[in-house]
Amino acid sequence: MELTRLMTLLSIPVHIFYCCCTIVFCTAINTITSTQPINDPEAIVSNGATFKLGFFSPVNSTYRYVGIWYNQISVKAVVWVANRDKPLNDSYGTLTISKDGNLVVLDRQKQIVWSSDVPNSSVNSTAQLSDSGNLILRDESNGNIIWESFDHPSDSMLQEMKISSNRFTDKKTQLKSPSDPSTGKFTSGINPLNIPEIYIWNGSHPYWRSGPWNGQSFIGIPAMVPVYNKIYEFVDDKKGNVILSYNYVNESSLSYHSLCSDGTLGRKEKIKGKETWENTCSVLNTECDIYGKCGPFGSCNVKGSPICTCLQGFDPNDKEEWSRGNWTSGCVRRRQLQCERNNTGGGKGKEDGFLKLMTVKVPAFAELVFDAEDNCKSQCLNNCSCIAYAYCSGIGCMQWSGDLIDIQKFSYGGADLYIRIAYSELEKNRSTKVVIKIAVLVGSVTIAICTYFLWRRMARPGGRKKESEMSLPKKRKVNPYCLNESLHGDNVNKIKLEELSIFSFEMLEIATNKFDVANKLGQGGFGPVYKGKLQSGQEVAIKRLSRSSGQGHEEFMNEVVVISELQHRNLVRLLGCCVEGEEKMLIYEYMPNKSLDGFLFDPIKQKLLDWRKRANIIEGIGRGLLYLHRDSRLRIIHRDLKTGNVLLDEDLNPKISDFGMAKIFGGNQKQANTRRIVGTYGYMAPEYAMHGRFSKKSDIFSFGVLLLEIVSGRKNTSFYKDEHSLTLLGFAWKLWNEDRIELLIDPTISDPCFQVEILRYAHVGLLCVQDFATNRPTISTVLSMLSSEIANLPTPTQPAFTDILGLSNKRSSQLTRRRRFSANNVTLTTIDGR
Repeated sequence: MELTRLMTLLSIPVHIFYCCCTIVFCTAINTITSTQPINDPEAIVSNGATFKLGFFSPVNSTYRYVGIWYNQISVKAVVWVANRDKPLNDSYGTLTISKDGNLVVLDRQKQIVWSSDVPNSSVNSTAQLSDSGNLILRDESNGNIIWESFDHPSDSMLQEMKISSNRFTDKKTQLKSPSDPSTGKFTSGINPLNIPEIYIWNGSHPYWRSGPWNGQSFIGIPAMVPVYNKIYEFVDDKKGNVILSYNYVNESSLSYHSLCSDGTLGRKEKIKGKETWENTCSVLNTECDIYGKCGPFGSCNVKGSPICTCLQGFDPNDKEEWSRGNWTSGCVRRRQLQCERNNTGGGKGKEDGFLKLMTVKVPAFAELVFDAEDNCKSQCLNNCSCIAYAYCSGIGCMQWSGDLIDIQKFSYGGADLYIRIAYSELEKNRSTKVVIKIAVLVGSVTIAICTYFLWRRMARPGGRKKESEMSLPKKRKVNPYCLNESLHGDNVNKIKLEELSIFSFEMLEIATNKFDVANKLGQGGFGPVYKGKLQSGQEVAIKRLSRSSGQGHEEFMNEVVVISELQHRNLVRLLGCCVEGEEKMLIYEYMPNKSLDGFLFDPIKQKLLDWRKRANIIEGIGRGLLYLHRDSRLRIIHRDLKTGNVLLDEDLNPKISDFGMAKIFGGNQKQANTRRIVGTYGYMAPEYAMHGRFSKKSDIFSFGVLLLEIVSGRKNTSFYKDEHSLTLLGFAWKLWNEDRIELLIDPTISDPCFQVEILRYAHVGLLCVQDFATNRPTISTVLSMLSSEIANLPTPTQPAFTDILGLSNKRSSQLTRRRRFSANNVTLTTIDGR
């Protein structure tokens, strides 16, 4: 009895030691070796416990598979499967390293069901599950990677995974749709054409495509905002490999991409605290998303009835099929192109023209032409085989020579596509437009006359109710024409203000508590700006033209005309206006964070602008400027771009404001002169400040100053009494020449991780402020430089304004005679005559 008790006591330490060793072994293991396999139902867990590798059975199935899934989540999301096409029939499977060094799945009879199948594997190899979900087979003798699951994906794309395709070898890394969970009929990957795109194939046939990548987003996915260039990255390694990577970092959620069994590609996301995975950012949402839905030379519009129409100048190839709703045969050209007649001896005629299709998904099989935007049209016109062209920022000049297939009309986004058609078709289109314009003009003039008499009646003292009897008036929506004969010298006599809300003076007086000083947001160049709250609860900013100002009426009318025509996420939105008696007011969306200068130059608030936020602001301003210069219906030169005229919304997204000085350019106009110099000194380009010449390059100069201010955290005018009386531009140029440009970076954003990117932005800023306008890049080129689409940047030449006032002695003496400085340091615009 005593001996039994003694043996029991002695066995306790042995059991404790064994248990401890077992715990250590189980918690530390994330590898598989030939001597440490995993047998069903065992599993291994990645070092950070994010992923698990083991055996599983799908819902309503008894088959067993080896797979990887997210760990510690109740709703299992399997992201990779080894033996997806050869399931195990029972629970006696093994995952191990074979004698030849390959990773293998064995069945009950120790027969190989699946293998990594590496020809020259190492006998001394181990497999490890990483915290990114990648299963890596490594040669332990030299540490080289022999095989990895990221190169052989199933239906999911995880972060840090790369989808690639080689132009020369046709080697591809693709997602393959599941079929519980065997390989389905759909695959997805990169089509390595001249301009790479993401495709989904149904077997060997295209089923969907993303449109070309412009460095920020796929232009065939309108919902894909430019912020995605921080999540996705497209790289061409110059060796034939085109590689797409995905890196979405969010501590509050997990996400990955998945190709579903029905061919839909989307992102699955699990928010922290929720048990289910949500599908976000899916493609293939409508019938028009299906590749070639309307056949060659057909256009698909999901809002149309029917959804498919032939492009202008084309008729259905098979009218009977077309009438039955089968559009795959597409359309054929009605009239032969003139260049084709010339080649066949058909005689001379009028030159072909181009029909503009706005906001469309460009056709498949684009050819990239390395040429400037201005030459894109002429080069296509001079090439008889070119039947369409488009120019996109971040991509360049694209041309098409074959059938135009998979064109889709969008409500927003996409690109402008120019289709080559016969001159007679173009004339027919113009005649139709003239008739429509005359009808619209007659109707609009009638409305304008009625509006004028209604305004005169309301402006009379007897036309208003007494305040005690007055109920809050409602907004009236009209379609007036603002008549402005001069518009800073433009020949724009009638500009349509579509659905502009007209507010009464009483409504705005109530919204601002009778323009109480407590609601005053600031003082602009022509009057105060107030915060107001409409009866609906909407907060607005109200810009009130000062009655005492001898100036400003022309600027007020100019701003109404210009901004009512503009719609862009990076431009402040005009909600309406008020013109009653001597009162003239503009009503804008309210920006809770006010202007950029209030953040950037405030010692406390500037710390809230980390580099990522500053980069987003710079790129947002650039996109707004691109819209003004190129993509809007009107071509606009802002002429007063500065930090005070960049407003920030609740998420610190930028919106360009204050279009009182804006200038409308004609379609072919490159430059203009004025005798009336307007704007803010310190942001003015030299050719404008000295000679009154302005162009798109004038705005580029202002953008460059603004960019350098954001990078440095300092005002351009803050150098007048220090740093040897240099401007910010002179200071930056001095550091550039001394190879110390990193000293320009604001210490609050100085981070080694971002230094290369910040220095690139500073480099681009110096290119924008070069003395000669011809040396400055266009805004589309600037955005390509910032996104590294253009990798090698040119060396900047000396900026303008690098001495005390940014001028040479001769220029300085000339400008001093003309200049008055504003004493207001907020956002006042200086107006001077010459």
